[in-house]
Amino acid sequence: MSDNKAVIVLAAGKGKRMKSEIPKVLHEINGKPIIKMILDTLITHDFSKIVVVVGFKGELVEKALEGYPIEIVWQREQLGTGHAVQMTADIMKDFDGTTLVALGDVPFLSSESINSLFEIHAQTGSSATCLSAFFDDPKGYGRIIRDGESNILKEIVEHKDASDEILKIKEINSGTFCFDNKELFLTIEEVKNNNSQGEYYLPDTIKIMHDKGLKVTVTAAKNPDEVLGINSSEQLKELADKFIR
Repeated sequence: MSDNKAVIVLAAGKGKRMKSEIPKVLHEINGKPIIKMILDTLITHDFSKIVVVVGFKGELVEKALEGYPIEIVWQREQLGTGHAVQMTADIMKDFDGTTLVALGDVPFLSSESINSLFEIHAQTGSSATCLSAFFDDPKGYGRIIRDGESNILKEIVEHKDASDEILKIKEINSGTFCFDNKELFLTIEEVKNNNSQGEYYLPDTIKIMHDKGLKVTVTAAKNPDEVLGINSSEQLKELADKFIR
């Protein structure tokens, strides 16, 4: 496996629950847009490519990120996270290495978690590795379906598509993944949108890969709070209060 590393940051969403005409990733904590907080962590790593996918009012995001060593890709229609990654295919599909997929609205993802995710991905020789977290109240998050007690990940089931039994699971998908890049772009072509949202979900690549016999693993974040995303102004304030002293 190549030592090359790239990252795709998903930053196209409007964030309906923010009740704002500003793109979600441009909401600020201590005067700093949350996307800059995650990018400031990412640029300390040795990525040969940093790609940011923009959509809703993307020109504002692009302007805010002037000067960052990034490539911008547009997702003109927001058809899900899988579709967002697919939009990067022209510049990413021939990349030989490991690709991190991170979310632009998760400002406190730490370098420690990123490094740990890459290490486990490499050590296990996996095609995909998911960063998970355990929450007492996992409402709204996709659930992790492990193979028994092992670190093998069979699938991720979105909250809206989960049975009552699956909803009892406390381990959630953080939305942060490492992928063998070639496998990612082969698999993304197979993702369908036959779910309650009618969207192309990136986590659906996990079941497709597992069912093909590829190795897919999961590792839990030491501090679950750092994988929390921001979907409302209340969550923005709560998260700021947890991390900003």
